Amino acid sequence: MDNLIAARATMGFSLGFHIVFACIGMTMPFLMSIAHYRYLKTKRPEFLELTKMWMRGVAILFAVGAVSGTVLSFELGLLWPGFMLHAGPVIGMPFSWEGTAFFLEAVAIGLFVYGWDRMSPWTHWWSGVLVGVSGFASGIFVVAANSWMNAPQGFEWINGEAVNINPVAAMFNKAWLHQSIHMQLAALQSVGFAVAGIHAFLFLRRRAPDLNLRAFKIAMVIGAVAALMQPLAGHFAAQRVAVLQPMKLAAMEGHFKTGTRAPLYIGGWPDVEKEEMKFGLGVPGMLSFLAFDDLNAEVKGLDQIPKTDWPAVPVVHIAFQIMVGIGSFLALLGALFFFFTYKGAYPGWFLKFVVLATPLGFLAVEAGWVVTEVGRQPWIIYGILRTKDALTPVPGMVYHFWLFLVLYLGLAALTAWLLSRQVVAANRKFSA
Repeated sequence: MDNLIAARATMGFSLGFHIVFACIGMTMPFLMSIAHYRYLKTKRPEFLELTKMWMRGVAILFAVGAVSGTVLSFELGLLWPGFMLHAGPVIGMPFSWEGTAFFLEAVAIGLFVYGWDRMSPWTHWWSGVLVGVSGFASGIFVVAANSWMNAPQGFEWINGEAVNINPVAAMFNKAWLHQSIHMQLAALQSVGFAVAGIHAFLFLRRRAPDLNLRAFKIAMVIGAVAALMQPLAGHFAAQRVAVLQPMKLAAMEGHFKTGTRAPLYIGGWPDVEKEEMKFGLGVPGMLSFLAFDDLNAEVKGLDQIPKTDWPAVPVVHIAFQIMVGIGSFLALLGALFFFFTYKGAYPGWFLKFVVLATPLGFLAVEAGWVVTEVGRQPWIIYGILRTKDALTPVPGMVYHFWLFLVLYLGLAALTAWLLSRQVVAANRKFSA
């Protein structure tokens, strides 16, 4: 494993680990606040127990997310000093705002965790809402920095340096809006279905049925609404990518040849050697329509750039298919949830499908970030700076990779154990 691959792999699994906790940090406080609101309104004990169980989960996951996020910031400087040299002055603002939002989130968590019986009930509730709002803002600021890597603006690139910097224009770049909407909905969707799946499983096992059914409904409302909105957000995002990064769209769809009435492939494997799609079901003209609202529109193919500049086309295409497939399945489950809610009962088979869907939202998030990051290669700043030119000259990154892989796996195991203890304790207490 050479230095570039080791550095990219390290950044990849670090980001893949952290993004799960980022999604949870953006969503779980809202679930907690909804349960708390219901308790303040109804005084039902299951809502109080649910609030406190989710509160403890928020605190644990915030601590883990803080650690993994801090590691990522160090890795940017350690692994990619060339990137920080040029990007730091341009996108420092969203990173500093993210730090401010993180600070507010930490303060709000402290107020909520230790504010029971020390604050008025509704002031205490608002502190929980602030946890979610600041977490959501933190996610938006981070996405703003990443979107700048995909659509860099707010500076002039002269003689290999960024000059005449406008940090506001850099932050609110052309990719900021669609990436933010897509990511925030993905966070709500993935966490909503994960939490709903856990409580559906416990409900089917007849563990504290009142507690788990109410938890299931709260989580599914969040997850289902996000899942039904996500296809619209994804379509908007794909159309922006078609304009801003046409080669990424070509890799996503396995589109090798520029042409009109471009087909949309469902499934399939892009054969890079022969420059053709194999085994996929092609729908004529549909890619042109989805990208430009015109069946006859021309869609640029990978033939527009040298083959040495192509991203890993099979990886990007398969990841995109996984994301879309999971998103479609979760949207179907979301629609069924509202249908069965209207009917007043949830069939056992439906609850079992929700249980099976527990990890799928996070898998879709991971696949989506593979599309975003791998699809941008070989550029770390699209069209400006190549990834290999931003790499640290220090050798031995492979050791860094294995060290952090072991540490992250251990941290993941510890986190799962702590969370399972909280769920088991809450169910045992409420069942007693």
